Amino acid sequence: MPDGAAPVLDVRGLKTVFRTRGGEIHAVNSVSFHLKRGEVLGVVGESGSGKSVTMMSLIGLLPSPPAEIRGGEVMLGDRDLLKIDAEELRQVRGAKVGFVFQDPMTSLNPVFTVGMQIMEPLREHMGLDKQQAEARAVELLQLVGIPDAAKRLKSYPHQFSGGMRQRVMIAIALACNPDVLIADEPTTALDVTIQAQILELVKELRQKLGMAIIWITHDLGVIATVADRVMVMYGGQVVEHGPVKELFAFPRHPYTRALLKTIPSITGHREARLQVIEGQPPILNATPTACPFRARCPHAMEICSRENPARRAVDAAPLGHGHDVACHWSPPALHEAAHA
Repeated sequence: MPDGAAPVLDVRGLKTVFRTRGGEIHAVNSVSFHLKRGEVLGVVGESGSGKSVTMMSLIGLLPSPPAEIRGGEVMLGDRDLLKIDAEELRQVRGAKVGFVFQDPMTSLNPVFTVGMQIMEPLREHMGLDKQQAEARAVELLQLVGIPDAAKRLKSYPHQFSGGMRQRVMIAIALACNPDVLIADEPTTALDVTIQAQILELVKELRQKLGMAIIWITHDLGVIATVADRVMVMYGGQVVEHGPVKELFAFPRHPYTRALLKTIPSITGHREARLQVIEGQPPILNATPTACPFRARCPHAMEICSRENPARRAVDAAPLGHGHDVACHWSPPALHEAAHA
């Protein structure tokens, strides 16, 4: 896609709050990002950092109440998804935005065949008759690498392995050729062999179909394999964002650097302990007015306790443009940044 072309998805200042008996939880705080056609955006962070809630907020998948969108814009083409009615939003899901959930066993309905579950969006959104929908469902199962596809349409979810169920979920998400595919930790429950197969499948589908993909995960190794850009989230906000190669080579936020240090190394000392990030993510009972990472940050300063830093462009980005960070602290020179 040309640099000057409009993004397929443009999110600006998204805010999501949950109302609970104990008060409000500010789960998503002014998150902004864009997605170009044909690219993969990786979203990383610990559990509770706001990754899944952010993406579910985009297409109205959160129950309301208790969830409430307090602000922002979600532009899919020329439509703001936060301003359209429930029926229009239902037509967007599946047709324009596909969603692959974490656990295919709980996401697939156990009392319906896989074929029925694939054909439902085809008949609903594309107006296909039963014969056309069945033929398309066979094509989709073949596309995601399930053998004997015509026969497997009559199978139930429990008759598939975990990896095959995840392939079925991807087939359902791809059924109507959506502009955007959101994959929420789709390989977390799979063994490494099946995980590698799913990652290879996503790469092939991206090349064949040219769709934009948001890949949510806590596994930085997966992000290095599939993503073009990385968005690091903490405390319900974006703390760093940039091209994958640059962010891995020159991480600027202390949280990003801490995440990278938790990756096991095959070149390290055999008896070396795995690195951990001490402490726990914050409880967000109000919009952050200070840096949410300050209590766990080895570089915290006085200003971190009274001002939440805004995202700013990284000066003299060595490998490309589009690298930004939300941090008061300035790391060492770029050639030392990855090792400090």
